[in-house]
Amino acid sequence: MSKLTSSRTASFVILAFIYVAVTLIGYFTYQLAVGSCNGFCALFIADVVATIFVWMFGLFYKNVSVYDPYWSVLPPIMLTAWAIHCGNLCLPNLLLLIAVWFWGIRLTGNWAFTFRNLNTEDWRYTKYRTEQSPFIFHIINFFGLNMMPTIVVFLSMLPGLDMLTHPGSATWLTWLGFAICITAATIQLIADTQRHRFAKEHKGEVCRVGLWKHGRHPNYFGEISMWWGVWLMYVSVRGFETMWYLVGPVAMTCMFLFISIPLMEKRQLKNKPDYAEYKRETRILI
Repeated sequence: MSKLTSSRTASFVILAFIYVAVTLIGYFTYQLAVGSCNGFCALFIADVVATIFVWMFGLFYKNVSVYDPYWSVLPPIMLTAWAIHCGNLCLPNLLLLIAVWFWGIRLTGNWAFTFRNLNTEDWRYTKYRTEQSPFIFHIINFFGLNMMPTIVVFLSMLPGLDMLTHPGSATWLTWLGFAICITAATIQLIADTQRHRFAKEHKGEVCRVGLWKHGRHPNYFGEISMWWGVWLMYVSVRGFETMWYLVGPVAMTCMFLFISIPLMEKRQLKNKPDYAEYKRETRILI
C-alpha cells in the first residue's frame, strides 16, 4: 500500500475513486432523506454522511488530507445538482453557478498543484497527530478537521441554495455580488501563484511580493470574500427575507480569523525569524 500511495499519479487515481464513491453515497443518502424532511435538511444529511465516508477513508490511509479536496469539490457539484433539480436557470442563478465553478476549479487546481501523494499529510494535521493523544486526536480529526469545515461551507452555501430555489431577475446588486466572487477567486489565484513562485526561489524567507506586500493572508481574504459575494447575490434576488443566512459568511470569516490564521502565523513566527517584523508592518488581510 505504501508504494502505491507514494506515487502521485496513483494517489490521484485513488482520490478520484474515493470522491466518485462519496458523491454517489451523498446522492443516495439525499434520496432516502428527502422523503422525511425538506430539501435543505436532506442536502445537509447527505453532506454529513459524505463527510463521514471521507473521514473513514482518511482513517484507512492514515491521512487527514484525504478531506482537503472536499472543500472545493462539493459546492459546485451540490449547487449545480440543486439548480437542475429546481429548474430555475434564470440569469442570477447562472451567474451564481459560473462564480462557484470558477472558484471551485481554481481552488481544486491549487490543491492538485501542491498535492504530493497519499503518504504526505498537511502540516496542521500532522501537528495535531503528533502533539495529542490518539483519543484526543481522533476527536479533533472527526469534529474539527472534517465535520466543522463541512458545516461552515454548508452554511455558506445556504444563501446560494435558497437563491437557486426561486426564479429572479438580475439587478446591479447581483452583478456586484458576481464581481466580488470572481474578483475573490482571482485574488486567490494571483496570491497562490506569487507565493508558489517566491517559495521556489527563496526557500525559508517571508513572502513580501505582490499581494503579500499589502496583506499577510490575501488568499484567505479571497476565500472570505467569495462567500460574502454569494450572500450578496442571494440578497439581490431574495432580499433580507432570511437574515440568519448571514451566519454562513460570518462563520467562514470567524473560522479564518480565529483558527486558520492564528495557527498559520504561530508556525511562521516559529520557522521564520523575519515574520514578526512582517506581521507588525503588514495588515492581516488587506
